[in-house]
Amino acid sequence: MKIPALPRYIASTGISLLLLGGMAWCADQSDIDKRIDKSAQVLTEIMSTPDKAIPDKVMKDAKCIAVIPSMVKIAVGFGGSHGKGVATCRAASGNWSSPAPITMTGGSWGLQLGGQAVDVVMVVTNDEGMQHLLSSKFKLGADASAAAGPVGRDAAADTDWKMKAEVLTYSRARGIFAGIDLNGASVTQDKDETRILYGKFVPFNEILEGNVPTPESATPFLAAVQKYSGQSQQGAAQPTEDGSSASR
Repeated sequence: MKIPALPRYIASTGISLLLLGGMAWCADQSDIDKRIDKSAQVLTEIMSTPDKAIPDKVMKDAKCIAVIPSMVKIAVGFGGSHGKGVATCRAASGNWSSPAPITMTGGSWGLQLGGQAVDVVMVVTNDEGMQHLLSSKFKLGADASAAAGPVGRDAAADTDWKMKAEVLTYSRARGIFAGIDLNGASVTQDKDETRILYGKFVPFNEILEGNVPTPESATPFLAAVQKYSGQSQQGAAQPTEDGSSASR
């Protein structure tokens, strides 16, 4: 039976749209995977420089860690900045959760960065800060107290930063790593990239509380977090028969 020209055209157009949609999804999937890989690379490079790294004490006590690679200025003369990255938190089991895609936008502090792309790392230091992050949207300096973090792997962590700041913030630009004041920046869940990474929308708290299986593409990032926080999944404490804990 001969197919009329119009339906054939419609069918051809529909197939083309499906193909284009599939190509776009693959590109988006590649983007989030590359961002996760870059986040792992940024954390590894920062922590591999002992005299200019996040103190071991800070990493060991971290409740959550977020990395935003290549944050950029969004408008000349405005000073706003925008970047995408991922965050992970310690679950009740003691292991690190699957990564949750995040978006960070900032205000006047962007002027301090000179307009170039920078890598940003945030370390949540206590349960209050963790709850703000789990809420899927919060503002540094308003909802959660934030401060420029101390630098140096062996730096003594005996200052009052832990008493005052729920989030310690860092930046790296042109090879220079230092604490930076990010007050005024907003952190939100990236819902679009969450759908791409997990195949559907998953609430922020469900991911960060450790209730979502880890995608294979996230393994390098979590491995870096586990390594530098001093606790790997294999070394997590497990309860023994007498109620005490022991490492696997």
